[in-house]
Amino acid sequence: MPPLDPSPTAAPDPGPLRRDLVAGLEKGLAVICAFDQEQERPLLSVTELAQRCGLTRAAARRYLITLQHLGFVRCERGRWALTAKVLRLAQSYMHSGRLPRLVQPELHRLVATLKEASSAGVLEGDDVICIAALSAGHLVSSTLQPGTRVPAYCTANGRVLLAALPEAQLEAWLSGRALPPLTPQTITDPARLRTELARIRAQGYALVDQELETGLRTLSVPLVSADGAVLAAINVSAHAARRSLESLLEHCLPALRQTQANLRRQL
Repeated sequence: MPPLDPSPTAAPDPGPLRRDLVAGLEKGLAVICAFDQEQERPLLSVTELAQRCGLTRAAARRYLITLQHLGFVRCERGRWALTAKVLRLAQSYMHSGRLPRLVQPELHRLVATLKEASSAGVLEGDDVICIAALSAGHLVSSTLQPGTRVPAYCTANGRVLLAALPEAQLEAWLSGRALPPLTPQTITDPARLRTELARIRAQGYALVDQELETGLRTLSVPLVSADGAVLAAINVSAHAARRSLESLLEHCLPALRQTQANLRRQL
């Protein structure tokens, strides 16, 4: 594939007028999303939710009561948690979204060919959200499943998507951003990350060696539409004990690029 061309710089989208937005829906969704910020503590108090969402305690309580009435949250001894009904929101996207429906069959072919796990993701804020994933029968990482979020700066899918951003947008993304070391090999220096993203842009793929998790190696290419827009990224993930970096490039990159080409005709 030719080098990645960052999307052309466009005038900033001013967005909708505030009067056209439904504030209650916006805040209700913010309450649901607040539970995603700290997975180690699935139970949150009204005060904690109010702080996370920028609401008064009274307002946060009303949103929680409404969501409880609708079946999306439950209360346990004064603390709140999401219910399984929230999964219906994700299922609606997975079943009706055009991108995951097109990607999933290609993942099956890719995994059957390489006998390695594969996933596709899109950039959202700091993270990459997995929209489709398939294992090859052996556990590589718990992050390789639909709906999981991983940091963009230290993952192959994330770096491919960051490399495709217009320069000004990339600089805004990197500005003042913390890059904590998740393993001893994680790139944490912004200048070094900029250099790596420029290299990815030039070569058209990203190869990440044990920066998210020790033992996890990942190779990724962008999913590009027929008009040249980068819509998502797709990867192959393997344990370091199973695949060397050279093996990923020699054996997996051609298959990834074939999948990329197959999808480009459909996107």
